[in-house]
Amino acid sequence: MNTKASGKLCAIVVSAVAFLPASSWGGIAGTSHDFSSRSWNPTGELCRPCHTPHNADNSSLTDVPLWNHETTSSTFTLYSSSTFDGVSTAGQPTGASLACLSCHDGSVALDSFDGNTGTDYISFGDERIGTDLSNDHPIAFDYTAALAAADGELFDPETTSSGLGDTIQNDLLFSDSMECASCHDVHNDTNFPFLRIPVSNSQLCLLCHDK
Repeated sequence: MNTKASGKLCAIVVSAVAFLPASSWGGIAGTSHDFSSRSWNPTGELCRPCHTPHNADNSSLTDVPLWNHETTSSTFTLYSSSTFDGVSTAGQPTGASLACLSCHDGSVALDSFDGNTGTDYISFGDERIGTDLSNDHPIAFDYTAALAAADGELFDPETTSSGLGDTIQNDLLFSDSMECASCHDVHNDTNFPFLRIPVSNSQLCLLCHDK
């Protein structure tokens, strides 16, 4: 690449990065999602275990840009309760939730990226969720104004502020669906463990639940 073209490219990259939210590029460094120093990441790249600018595979995922990691093929046991009014729209995890579970279900190694099959699995501890989601907060169901009205103890996501600048629907849901990333921000561990909103005084719970 000639010097002039190289200079233009650098200027474009710098300009693009300058307009990214800080949590998009700085919040992951030094957290448990920072794999830059792992022996199986010889390039030391921060983003590459999950994302790639070229030859990404988004065939099985939505809402996950430039996916570079092997995706789990597990079938999950879903949350079930007589008080769960979202059961009619609940299904197997997709999109952002499937991306999270592609490490946290324990079936796919952390270093299974760039088309390689890795060997470093999450094998124990709270980080290993497994495939039984029946004792976890339900995901992959539609959280809508109709559901809130039917439940009677949920705030309307279309009109209730998320506290993050817009409504619950626009800031926290994925095409109206409640997903892992509705509560967690994989790129920002300011509110441990990677929560969008602190749990102190039940802030996170009371954002949606009218108690």
